[in-house]
Amino acid sequence: MRGRPNLYTSYEAETKLFPTATKKVLLGLFLVVLVLMPFDLWVVDQIPVVRFLGDSVWLRLVNRMLIFTIGALGLHILSGLAGQLSLGHAFFGGVGAYTAVLVGGKSSANLWGWGLPMWVWLPAAGVVAAAVGIAVAPTAVRVRGLYLGIVTLGLIFIGLHLSRVFPEIAGPGDLGRKWPRLEMRLWKEESAFIDFSRDGHWLWFDVTKHQKTYFLMLGLVLLMAWFAVNLGRTRTGRALAAIRDRDIAAEIMGVPEYRYKTTAFAISSFYAGVSGALFASFVGQIPPEQWSLRASVTFLAALLIGGMGRISGVFMGCFFVVMSHRFVEEIVDWAKHQAEGDGLFSPVFDLVISRGSGDGGLISVAETALGYPLPASALDEIIYGGLIIVFLLFEPLGMYGIWIKVRNYWKGWPFSY
Repeated sequence: MRGRPNLYTSYEAETKLFPTATKKVLLGLFLVVLVLMPFDLWVVDQIPVVRFLGDSVWLRLVNRMLIFTIGALGLHILSGLAGQLSLGHAFFGGVGAYTAVLVGGKSSANLWGWGLPMWVWLPAAGVVAAAVGIAVAPTAVRVRGLYLGIVTLGLIFIGLHLSRVFPEIAGPGDLGRKWPRLEMRLWKEESAFIDFSRDGHWLWFDVTKHQKTYFLMLGLVLLMAWFAVNLGRTRTGRALAAIRDRDIAAEIMGVPEYRYKTTAFAISSFYAGVSGALFASFVGQIPPEQWSLRASVTFLAALLIGGMGRISGVFMGCFFVVMSHRFVEEIVDWAKHQAEGDGLFSPVFDLVISRGSGDGGLISVAETALGYPLPASALDEIIYGGLIIVFLLFEPLGMYGIWIKVRNYWKGWPFSY
């Protein structure tokens, strides 16, 4: 009803994803911005008037963030929606990655590979990872809390061991092997009809490989996010939420705990498998140590910082965790130039930035910096590690909780409550 956006006259109206016209308009504008993001618009004398992410360095980083978001959405379903702690999410990403390279990679004297196209190896990566998740679920669902985290942690070490047992799939331990490129073929013909790994020409304009990959990843993220959002509105989603809030009470009320926990593991593993396959193919060649505990903790950190149990929190956390390293580099580089200059605040920056040994700075920009002063490369890890502690203590809903407080304040302004 016009002027009363929170007045609902039916359950159907209340459960809509975008119940008001304002939200629909904002969603449309947001999608337009996402589509235009890889391009520079209205170039006059080779200078873009509207500049988004035409720089390939930033666009490549955004592509990594989108791939990471797919895996984080899977962990959201398992941990945020079903309340199951998992420290083995990277293991399922590795399962998907090595399924993709087995199904789509090239074979040689020392390596196995079937050479099938992307429309085969990408779904296969998710399906095999989901099957492994179902196989692991009977053991995992018998425990909860910290014990479940330790059980899933063991999967990481099992995966690293299997990569050494099967070098025909994983490749050499230090280097790994080459993954199939992001390209669409009908079967095994020489030329692909859509090649996301090379620059090309679409319609009437040229596109780079990073721009092609961006649209592929954006489409997959929107599809996966749409499914994850709607899953929470279904009978399965309500059952998972009941298990998360009080599993014993949910089982007494008739919710089959074993079946729904297994379902959560399967869906989460599917997401992780697809994410792992895309990441490995995007990078091109990675060692088995990539699928380590550090990767699993990074997924968990994204959920804690963004907001556990919220899709928007997943996007916020992934943006922060993936992009923070680059932002810190840019800020430190800017501070370094300020310290080297003759500006008004250059003495202040000179006290903070250390360009050599013994100059008294707190943050070192030297390439060989270790210990004290603090190397600039370690700042982002310290920042989001500290944020995990702060959010757990003071804001359990993470960045999403901060956004809710800001939104509610302006809704009631000037009569804030």
